[in-house]
Amino acid sequence: MLEFEQLKLRLEGNREELSDLKDALSYTALKAEIEELEAKAAAEGFWDDLENSQKILQRTGKLKNTVEAYDNLCSSFEDLLVLIEMGDEEEDLSLVDEITASIDEFESNIASLRLQTLLTGEYDKNNALLTFHAGAGGTEAMDWVQMLVRMYTRWTERHGFKVKVLDFLDGDEAGLKSATMLVEGENAYGYLRGESGVHRLVRVSPFDASGRRHTSFASLEVMPEITDDADIEIREEDVKMDVFRSSGAGGQHINKTSSAVRLTHIPTGIVVACQNERSQFQNREQAMKMLKSKLLEIKEREHLEKIEDIKGVQKEIAWGSQIRSYVFMPYTLAKDHRTGAESGNINAVMDGDLDGFINAYLKASSKGELENGE
Repeated sequence: MLEFEQLKLRLEGNREELSDLKDALSYTALKAEIEELEAKAAAEGFWDDLENSQKILQRTGKLKNTVEAYDNLCSSFEDLLVLIEMGDEEEDLSLVDEITASIDEFESNIASLRLQTLLTGEYDKNNALLTFHAGAGGTEAMDWVQMLVRMYTRWTERHGFKVKVLDFLDGDEAGLKSATMLVEGENAYGYLRGESGVHRLVRVSPFDASGRRHTSFASLEVMPEITDDADIEIREEDVKMDVFRSSGAGGQHINKTSSAVRLTHIPTGIVVACQNERSQFQNREQAMKMLKSKLLEIKEREHLEKIEDIKGVQKEIAWGSQIRSYVFMPYTLAKDHRTGAESGNINAVMDGDLDGFINAYLKASSKGELENGE
């Protein structure tokens, strides 16, 4: 029957992609590495070095998940072929909708796994540190920062990542002047690195009694969280630590003790802060990770050989051009100026539907097709 022939043609159109994906994943090499890691785990004395054994187990789990995901795709492909042929033989049109939905899901899963092959950067697998700052626009810009924090929080929830607000500064009347949050999960930085830049909001401001349209800006800086074994050395004498009381509703202990920590890297003037953890020690430890991440990002962006070559605050990330606009009035549109990706459903975007933008960026950056922001 025609309906089943069309479904088969559509499914068969993915056969080459499935084969290419196997090569892109280095599937055979992954299975070989899994065998090698499992042999290490079975060796005598494996648990003597607990830190190393944990890393091996985590790596094994990640590789197994990738292999299993590809195996499931292959099984789904074969199962759908059988289902299509069965429906065609029995002329059972009631199967058409079910098969169509299954092919939609299959193609979506192929696309998701394909994206993983684009996350090949040294730090793509790391957690991500997101830092927001209000720009031009006063109270409106501070409200925009709070909206962006909510938007990315919703995105992380959709993808099963954990999110933790490490530091924030309330706005004078509403919103946030700045905020820093940690997104924890496999490839968090790889997915979010393209979100770094200036985000522009256009809407009728609820803070304007005259109901005029306002344009506001907020910057987002995305950095990988750097683990302790990274090649980043910070001398103790180069770091100034200040303590203060946390400003959030974090419970009696957090609010009544000076547990929040602010670190200043004296040679560069870079400042980081953390107030989320319960103890001063924990906040300092997290702040040091943030400082390492910021210094490493600047070092690599400036193509410097060592941290000591960073000179002053003028080397901090510049805002540059906006990467994306979010228009609520006179029409609704979210548009990425680098890739051209856009969505007319602005409410869905603000609820964390960012995959279209993130995926378009990853694909374009892998092909060197990114445009300058407007």
